[in-house]
Amino acid sequence: MRIGELAARTGLSRDAVRFYERLGLVSGRRLENGYRDFPEETVTWLHYVRTAQSLGFTLAEIRRHGEELLDAPDSAEALSALFADKIRVIDTRMAELAALRAELSERVDTGCPLRAGAG
Repeated sequence: MRIGELAARTGLSRDAVRFYERLGLVSGRRLENGYRDFPEETVTWLHYVRTAQSLGFTLAEIRRHGEELLDAPDSAEALSALFADKIRVIDTRMAELAALRAELSERVDTGCPLRAGAG
């Protein structure tokens, strides 16, 4: 299918499809007239990419793990492992943000909030 149809069927813009193509997330063959021709399964893959992004995965993570997930005999098990890893990353980041919030809270109304131990 051509890029316009792929864009319409996935709800993405043509520019977004081209962007994903530049990143190596999708690929299509070039027809003699220079148009891109994408296989049917690209629609399903792009829906997967968008869902993964909405779950907090970066495009680099999706690209890195995409092929192994598609080829995994039990992709549910592989996905569960990726989700568990992502949860650990989120938990770490939440702890870092909580510590940052506590530090900022200690500096409120200290006269010079940029000086540690100001007061």
